[in-house]
This record gives sequence, structure tokens and C-alpha cells, in this order.
Amino acid sequence: MKKILIVDDSLFMRMILKNVIQELGYETIAEASNGLEALTLYKEHQPDLVTLDITMPEMDGITALSELRKMDPNAKVIMVSAMGQQALLIQAITMGASDFIVKPFNKDRVMEAFKKAFML
Repeated sequence: MKKILIVDDSLFMRMILKNVIQELGYETIAEASNGLEALTLYKEHQPDLVTLDITMPEMDGITALSELRKMDPNAKVIMVSAMGQQALLIQAITMGASDFIVKPFNKDRVMEAFKKAFML
């Protein structure tokens, strides 16, 4: 079973994403509310995939993505964003993110992004 690390400063969004991930047959192994926590949990758990929110306190998703890619150039990361963050999403994709999902997201789009990430 693929292990997922969810990173979002909103507990509500983490809960929603966790439910979708469970429905898709994946396992959420850890949750972080900012980029700093994400880096620590990534080292500890070595997940198969990270969902990474863009806008967070302490360390935003773009910075966290950069640090993750330094730690593990093969890290699979799907960015999670709100509407209107297209420029940041493009930046994240050029930095090595596998794909992105936009809030509010639906199960089919999450599944599509996960499949794409695992095929890369």
C-alpha cells in the first residue's frame, strides 16, 4: 500500500484529503501543518507521495518543495492550492512537482493526480 504524507495548515482540508486518500486505497502515514513539520516527517517516514499545500505559515509549500527535492530528488509531490495561484503552481511544476490539485478538489481529480505521480 502506498504511503502518503499530507501537508496543509488547515485541519479541515487534511481531514477531507485523508478521507479521499483512504477511499482510493492509499494510507496516510503522517500529517503536517507546515513545511518545517513536513521535512521532519518526510525524513522519518519516507512516504511514497507528499501532498503539499502552497500557502502555509512558518515554511510555505514552494520552499518546502525546494528543500524536499534537495533531500530526495526523486520525491513525488503533488501541490495543493487555492484558486488564483496559477503562477505558484507553474513554479512548483518547474521545480519538480508531479502534479497539482486545486481546492475544492474532487475524488476523481485526486485519483488522476496520484496515478500521474506514481507513473513518473
